[in-house]
Amino acid sequence: MVKIFGTFGPSCQSQEILEKMIQEGMNGMRLNLSHTSLEESRKKIERYQACRTNPGEREIIIDLHGPEIRTGYLKETIVLSRGTEFILKSKRSGETLPVVSVPPAFLEALEPGDEILFRDGQIRAQVIRELEPSSCPDPEKEEETEKGRRMRFLCRACQDGRVNSQQTVKIVGKEVYGTTVTTRDHENLALAKELGITGIMQPFVRGSEDIQSVREALKSHDLDLRIFAKIESETGLRHLDSIIESADVIVIARGDLGNAVPLWELPRIQKEIAARCLEAGKPFMVVTQMLDSMTRKPIPTRAELTDIFNAVLDGASYVMVTGETSVGKYPAEVIRYLCRTVREAEKYMEEKRTLG
Repeated sequence: MVKIFGTFGPSCQSQEILEKMIQEGMNGMRLNLSHTSLEESRKKIERYQACRTNPGEREIIIDLHGPEIRTGYLKETIVLSRGTEFILKSKRSGETLPVVSVPPAFLEALEPGDEILFRDGQIRAQVIRELEPSSCPDPEKEEETEKGRRMRFLCRACQDGRVNSQQTVKIVGKEVYGTTVTTRDHENLALAKELGITGIMQPFVRGSEDIQSVREALKSHDLDLRIFAKIESETGLRHLDSIIESADVIVIARGDLGNAVPLWELPRIQKEIAARCLEAGKPFMVVTQMLDSMTRKPIPTRAELTDIFNAVLDGASYVMVTGETSVGKYPAEVIRYLCRTVREAEKYMEEKRTLG
């Protein structure tokens, strides 16, 4: 039976909403730790655990910070309009233009002419030129890159949008990563057993070495949890066979994967990953925008339901919604449509088997 996962967020914080989601057929929840911590999420986890009728059937997967590059902590949202100029550097201080802070490793990879994507591609910007290092009186306020320079880049927004703290940022055509298991990840793993976490979702897995690093981190915290490996980059696609062999579950993470490849190629790539998982006997999960329209509307599109149905026919062991339950207006209704479509697909497959 295909398992149904939702995602924690402001829209499903109450025990009443969580109970409705469980009643509609939800099997587990995912917690994205890119914007919070396990300690900060303790109460919502406890509310979820309190409304579970059978704890053995309900799972909690934590999505680690991992190697993904994100913006730093901003004092306030930066509002960009098309044509707005802003500066990318490692710290916020000492500028007249708006500043978006990013890790030095990201600055190291930038070149004039590069295109930057914020918020999973929702905001695009162009790198105009590298600026002279700022004359910062306090060297602790700026971080040097490996080149020993305090790099600053002038950028221009290509469309309207808002940039907040800890949002994804990427360079089109380049892959830039941080540490596989971060200090924040270790802090969260230290609480995983106490809070009943059942699985780890690792972002941007590049190969079996990343899975090994995560297993070593789990071992250091005396944890024996399943690793859900997210395929989100071209590097992950190139090393898919080794990742399938070393991970417990493969996650076809269509959000960032759709930024890494031409979007029209994504359906074919999803099918290929599914087929290779089935051939290897490895369970896989399909995620991202499965019921995206229900973030705003109580009824999904026909195309969304067909997408879910086809994911089950392709052999998915898990399907998961993210923003639909975390920030959407209709979290319980999302689970209802997701679960009923999945069960209808399972019924169809059983009928086909019976008919031979």
